[in-house]
Amino acid sequence: MTASATPPAIPAAPQPPVTVRVFLQRFSSTPRGARLARHLALHQLHSWGVPHGTETSETAAVLVAELAANAVTHGLVPGRDFELRLALEPGKLIVDVSDPRGECRPPRPGEMRASAERPGEGEGGRGLVLVAALADRWSVLDRVPVGKTVRAELDLPAR
Repeated sequence: MTASATPPAIPAAPQPPVTVRVFLQRFSSTPRGARLARHLALHQLHSWGVPHGTETSETAAVLVAELAANAVTHGLVPGRDFELRLALEPGKLIVDVSDPRGECRPPRPGEMRASAERPGEGEGGRGLVLVAALADRWSVLDRVPVGKTVRAELDLPAR
């Protein structure tokens, strides 16, 4: 009689823990609120190990500044704030800026007007051209219960 042998269990390779860090803050829909959002984003990134002055920090600062300025300028609903959300995930940084105005939506990626891409033509749209150039991915999302979120993602260099 032969006993059926089961192979010994192979221990799984240790996996590094997945840590997602999130910062969420509302700001007044004013130029001062947009500046404060940029400053606090840089401070938060620095506390997460993305030092001031690095390429990632500088790029994130421009993304937050442009998206916050757009929220203040185009997403303004009197008496309502805009919201900044940063998420540091393994391999990427997500910057979300939400405002309460859903009917005034920016063009989606790939839909930008040609005039926005040529400096000196048209009054607006150049900020999103900058976002499209700096972000690895960006999108416009519906915000529940009302409004929109513009998301920009940066791929992080391997540590």
